[in-house]
Amino acid sequence: MEKYEKIRVVGRGAYGTVHLCVRLSDKKQVIIKQIPVEQMTKEERQAALNEVKVLSMLHHPNIIQYYENFLEDKALMIVMEYAQGGTLLDFLQSRNGCLLEEENILKFLAQMLMSLQHVHSKQILHRDLKTQNILLDKKKEIVKIGDFGISKVLSSKSKAYTVVGTPCYISPELCEGKPYNQKSDIWALGCVLYELTSLKRAFEAANLPALILKIMRGTFSPISSQYSTQLRELILSMLHLDPARRPTINQIMAQPLLINTIMNLHTETGKLPCVRVNRPLSSMQGTGRGRVSSRGNSTARDGISAQPQPLSSVFWWGGGTTLPTKLPLPNPETQVVQVSAGRTQKAAVTRNGRLFVWEKQLNEISIEHQYSYSKSGQQATLSVRHEDIREA
Repeated sequence: MEKYEKIRVVGRGAYGTVHLCVRLSDKKQVIIKQIPVEQMTKEERQAALNEVKVLSMLHHPNIIQYYENFLEDKALMIVMEYAQGGTLLDFLQSRNGCLLEEENILKFLAQMLMSLQHVHSKQILHRDLKTQNILLDKKKEIVKIGDFGISKVLSSKSKAYTVVGTPCYISPELCEGKPYNQKSDIWALGCVLYELTSLKRAFEAANLPALILKIMRGTFSPISSQYSTQLRELILSMLHLDPARRPTINQIMAQPLLINTIMNLHTETGKLPCVRVNRPLSSMQGTGRGRVSSRGNSTARDGISAQPQPLSSVFWWGGGTTLPTKLPLPNPETQVVQVSAGRTQKAAVTRNGRLFVWEKQLNEISIEHQYSYSKSGQQATLSVRHEDIREA
C-alpha cells in the first residue's frame, strides 16, 4: 500500500472491505477492495480470484475500470476506478417518489446495454446485476457497472448451473434450478429497468418462498402510464418467464425506442466543444493604419474594405492527408458548434441548428446538403434543400 493512501471505508461486503484511497503518483481517487484470502474457504478464494480475472478482461467506458491487484497482509487488494456519484439505488432513493423522465431512463438503459453487450461478447455472465452494483459519475449522467465477484466465464455454448445472485433479481430459470445463460442477465436488467420506471423493485416479498413464488408467476405492479407504450412493452419482454422469448442485447439495442439515444451517446463520446475566439481588432488584416467601419466588424485601410473575419473555420486531416485541409462554409456568419468525422464524410452542426455534410469525391469536397429541422413533441422533422457549394 506504499503507492496509496487510505481515506475512509466506503463499504463492507460478503468477501471483504472497500476503501476509498488516493493514488500518490497522481492524486487520483481509487477504490481498493481488500479481500482476506487466508480465512476463506477454497470456493470463496476462487470467487475472489475470479473477480480479478473477469475485471482484467473488460475494457469499456461504462464498466468500472480495473487497475491492478497485489497481496498485502494476507489479503488480496484489487484496485479499481472510483465512481463519485454513488450507486443507482442511492440515486433512485433520493428521488423521494418523483418519477424519472423517460429520456433520462433511456440514457441510463443505453449505457447499461452497451456495457452488458461488451460483457457478453467476452462470454461472461454478470449474474448479479442490480441497482446496488450500478454506479454513477459525479454528475449522475454516466453509468458504470461493477462488482463482478460472482461472474462466470462461459464457453461459447455452455450454460451455468450454480444458483447465485441477489434474490430480488434472479430469473425464473434460476429459481427452478435450470441451466441458464445470458438471458438471465436480460431478466436482471429488466428488473433494473422496472426499478428506473417505478422507483421500487419488481419483485419483493416478506420471505424467500413468497419471493420465489412471485418471480415464478411473473407478477408485478403495472408500470406507470406516463411512459411510452414501447418502453412498457420492452420491460414486459425482458421479464418474460420463458428465457427463449426474452430479447437479446442486440435486439433491444435495435429497437426504434433506443436507436436515437444510442447514436447520441456514441456521438457525444469524445466530443470537443468549439469555442468562438474574439480576436482584437489589431490582429485583423493588415498592420498599417486602419479604421473600424460603423457597419459591423469589417475594417478599412486605404479606402478598401476588408472582408469580415469568419466566425468559424473547420479543418480536417488523416486518412492519407497529413496537412490540415480547410473545409468550405457557405458564409463567414456560419458559426459551427460541433464537428464529427468519418471515413468518407465530415459533418458540422451550427448554432442555429443547421447540419452541413462534406463528402470527399475525387479530391473534391462539397457541402452536399443543408438540413434545417424543428421539433414537435417527441417527433423531429427534417426539411432538405440542396446547396452545392464547391471549393474553388
